[in-house]
Amino acid sequence: MELFKRTAFCGEISQSLVDKEIFLSGWVQGRRDLGGLIFIDLRDRTGIMQLVFNPEKNKELTEKAHTLRSEFVISVRGTVTQRSPEAINKKVATGEYELVVLDLSIVSTSPTPPFEINDDTNASEELRLKYRYLDLRRPKIHKYLKTRHEIIFAIRDYLNKQEFYEIETPILSKSTPEGARDFLVPSRLQPGSFYALPQSPQLYKQLLMSAGMEKYFQVARCFRDEDFRANRQPEFTQLDLEMSFVHEEDIQDVAEGIIAAVWKKVFGSNPSIQFSSHQDASKITRDEREVNGRSSRVPGVASGGAGCIEGSFPRMKYDEAFARFGTDKPDTRFGLEIQDLSELFKNTDIKFLKKVLDNSGKIGAISVSGKSFSRSELSSLEAQAKEHFGASGLLWVKFDEHGKPVSTVAKFLPEDFFVQARQLVPTLKPTDTLFFVADDYKKAWTALGRLRVELAKKLDLIDESKFNFLWVTDFPLLEWHEEDKRWYATHHPFTMPHADWEKREPGEIRSRAYDLVCNGEELGGGSIRVHDSSMQKKIFEFLGISNEEAEDKFGFFLEAQKYGFPPHGGIALGLDRLVMLIAKTDSIRDVIAFPKTGNGVCLMTQSPSGVDKKQLKELGL
Repeated sequence: MELFKRTAFCGEISQSLVDKEIFLSGWVQGRRDLGGLIFIDLRDRTGIMQLVFNPEKNKELTEKAHTLRSEFVISVRGTVTQRSPEAINKKVATGEYELVVLDLSIVSTSPTPPFEINDDTNASEELRLKYRYLDLRRPKIHKYLKTRHEIIFAIRDYLNKQEFYEIETPILSKSTPEGARDFLVPSRLQPGSFYALPQSPQLYKQLLMSAGMEKYFQVARCFRDEDFRANRQPEFTQLDLEMSFVHEEDIQDVAEGIIAAVWKKVFGSNPSIQFSSHQDASKITRDEREVNGRSSRVPGVASGGAGCIEGSFPRMKYDEAFARFGTDKPDTRFGLEIQDLSELFKNTDIKFLKKVLDNSGKIGAISVSGKSFSRSELSSLEAQAKEHFGASGLLWVKFDEHGKPVSTVAKFLPEDFFVQARQLVPTLKPTDTLFFVADDYKKAWTALGRLRVELAKKLDLIDESKFNFLWVTDFPLLEWHEEDKRWYATHHPFTMPHADWEKREPGEIRSRAYDLVCNGEELGGGSIRVHDSSMQKKIFEFLGISNEEAEDKFGFFLEAQKYGFPPHGGIALGLDRLVMLIAKTDSIRDVIAFPKTGNGVCLMTQSPSGVDKKQLKELGL
């Protein structure tokens, strides 16, 4: 038999091939010996096909099949036959058929793998990452990477039709203060000097707007030397795009078009996208949106059509999102919104609550209906709030069927506490439970936001079939870091502030920035950029970047702003997170071919690793 000859794929065998002779190649998934007959499950990237070796037809061939083991690579020639009705395997797509083997070639052998190559493996993640090339053979992981390919293909196709240019930007770049730590690469030809791996193509894409490209995109590799965070990798992939002569809505139109194109590719022509149903979220449609009295449509950007999202994603300003959900990336698939109940305790005798209010803090609460919490459940939530959610404490008040409060602080509460609480929370009912956190506003609401998600999981309130998209807008331009006693850019130093920025205190300045959020995940963010060099320098001053440092780090960029810099803006979407969301897996490592662990280690290649002293000497290190 001709080695490697293949005329069909395992998962694509159909009625049209019955009684025909075909060639298959792939991996041995499993072997079963039954009364002389040998059955082999052959696997390739399309699926499984059952092979049959019959000693009565070919004894020598059947004996050869006895030597086959899991993960052997084989090629076979045989005839497709229809299984009898009682022998049909409904668990696989090709379960109606089998291949009666006429010839077998063992291409390569394999020792017993360190874990079973199937979706039900109980191997640890560490072991699977060490043997990632084997883990990638599992159908589930293969499906994730296939989905990733389809998503990127759909994005490229859509943006090409919208007349974007795909332009690559350098990987070896200049170290600039953009927020995270850089990965540095020493230069052999310039001893003592270093390149930096790009945290994003931010400056390059803005320079492409200066160059008159007007519509740019890139599937960009980015690198950030950050401390461990869940679902973060030191290297990641983002869809990066930038446009000239645009406003926020124009860029958001394109981003929504990308999402629609992806959903059409992955889910078909009728994507089941669920929108936020909260009444307070903006319901502005595409046709209603105007900026400065002009239509926000972008020339050359199509809208509508089969499979596209009708209307626009809801908008919510940052301040509202944080007030209602305790986060800038709210999951709107369920309620449990945060209520400000500071007024309820203005005359309280509870000392720690009075102290918080006296120090200009706030008391927030979440109301839960339809659940009677046990004392152990309440204790568990108290511990979680302190240990994992950043709360200094968690106070709970249960109400019995008569509205009488039951709590560790019940004796300090007024008799009409339920009536008072109901004035602030009109939906409150007897048997409900209120969870309170008291602290400074940001800390208390952040803790309540995390508690909200935990309660939703415990109470099974999350509809996993929904994809609730939301634009969060008008972020603070600057964030104060108490430890460093200085301002940092909330997004990056090139974000345009609102027009009234010079009249406001630094902490009150709002930016023309926007994040795309879905189901509590930030899928991406962008902004209108600063295109005026004098404004850029003033923002650098806010950030404590001196003129000398600005010239050293950004001199080339500030120079470019002097030569007819157009107004522009853009967005970057995290492709790894988008694929993870669509694939409905809870680990970003599942959708990356060769991921690293949380501490940045590749268990397969054992990197990072030491290097030869000769290499260090050549680099002057």
